[in-house]
Amino acid sequence: MQQAHISALETRHADIDARIVEEEHRPMPDMSTLTRLKKEKLKVKEAIEGIH
Repeated sequence: MQQAHISALETRHADIDARIVEEEHRPMPDMSTLTRLKKEKLKVKEAIEGIH
């Protein structure tokens, strides 16, 4: 069960990372969106590290 939770968090982390890259490559990136995504990514990373 715990491994499934970690896998789900890792997938979410990768999805957020992809959204960040996508936003950064837009002609006019939305800085508020980037900031929000980066904070969300950090929270997910901290959750993964907290489980290990």
